[in-house]
Amino acid sequence: MDGSLELKREGDVNSGGLRAAWLEQLSAESRLVLGFDEAVFMKQAMSTPCMNVIVDAEGCYITDQSGKRYLDFHGNSLHQVGYKNAVVLEAVKKQLSTLPFIPRRYTADIAVQAAQALVDKTTSGDFRVLFTPSGTAAVGLALKIARKMTGRYKVISMWESFHGAGLDAISAGGEYAFSKDMGPLLAGCIKAIPYNGYRNLIGSDCPQTIADFCLDYIEYIIRQEGDIGALLLEPIRATDTHVPPPAFFRRLRQLCDRYGLLLIFDEIPTALGRSGAFYVHQLFGIEPDILVLGKGLGGAVLPQAAVLTRARYDCARDVSLGHYTHEKPAAGCAAICALIQYIDEQHLLANCRLQSAFAAQCAAELYQKFSCIGDYRIAGLLISFEIVQDRATKAGAALLAERILYECLKRGLSFKVSSGSCMTWHPPLIVSREQLTTAFDIFAEAIAVAEQSGTDEAEYET
Repeated sequence: MDGSLELKREGDVNSGGLRAAWLEQLSAESRLVLGFDEAVFMKQAMSTPCMNVIVDAEGCYITDQSGKRYLDFHGNSLHQVGYKNAVVLEAVKKQLSTLPFIPRRYTADIAVQAAQALVDKTTSGDFRVLFTPSGTAAVGLALKIARKMTGRYKVISMWESFHGAGLDAISAGGEYAFSKDMGPLLAGCIKAIPYNGYRNLIGSDCPQTIADFCLDYIEYIIRQEGDIGALLLEPIRATDTHVPPPAFFRRLRQLCDRYGLLLIFDEIPTALGRSGAFYVHQLFGIEPDILVLGKGLGGAVLPQAAVLTRARYDCARDVSLGHYTHEKPAAGCAAICALIQYIDEQHLLANCRLQSAFAAQCAAELYQKFSCIGDYRIAGLLISFEIVQDRATKAGAALLAERILYECLKRGLSFKVSSGSCMTWHPPLIVSREQLTTAFDIFAEAIAVAEQSGTDEAEYET
């Protein structure tokens, strides 16, 4: 880590004085394991060196080596049904004991069932499925499908977006921490301005005005660049919960139809109920041409991803689009079926919406109490807080945000810091009102303590 401002703003960094102080208070046994980890794994931003050692993960909680439990509202956005979900584990164990692997050229009932279950959750039911071993592979596959179907290689994606860590995915993504020193990147990746209802280039607070600005620029790119095959974006950005108005998506769909672009939605961290709808785009009344899924698809047990493509684009028999060793993954498919069964039987979409309303009440109270909260945004259980130096200027308070993070960790609450000063929570869909109450109580106490510590934001950002 070189400590540059750009990298600090990408997430909670694994260097600096606050991280060193956090590590110092861990047990000697934990520090020993962290030392072994650092000796054997390659170092990278936001990973090794790690912040702690865990020994268990169950439900909404992780447990560290000293026995301390943390409400985990980070979870790499994959624990929709909680960790160690009994239904998912039992389904995977059963599958492993009967048919652990499906060789290429063969299929099995479990693979067909999993694919059909995903299609059945779409609005139209008019999709075909390909499985991949990771989200970044799924994004790459979606880009390949768009090239094959349109005969055009250019794709519009958004600045500040994240679509995975593969070379094709970081080419389409818009975050510096992943593309730094990686060029030249994949040809044909063109960046547009993402929807941001809080900080935007036109200084507007009107959602429709901001949406029109972003869409006008996208249409300008399409008209001037030409030969564009696809448009890739997250319908709701996972890292900071920016939610465009429904009219944004209606016009976006119209633009893609008018100019012959395939619309690709990356819902890897946000689908499977986390927004309050099974698929995020269902909140906005449109469907994409290609839908990319991952993370929670494996039920917080297995790495699993998928690409759903409209049936009319199922015409690539002359090329191997997704020639993966685990292209019909038996255990992964069992996890998918169990995941969907559990979400349905436990009415987790309803719980998500119920707890979302409660979270909004709690967030509103904190906003009134703490002026350092410049904004909060909630869509289902996608929750973000902007930590600012001043509400009028909206200048981010990255040092204060980092202090708040570590004060929360001390008290047993884990979450993600994005863009330096945006605190993002992704609670599991199984979260209870009591657990959310605990989280908000910890958050309030941490803010109060962190504010008393004093923050020299100018020094921190140099």
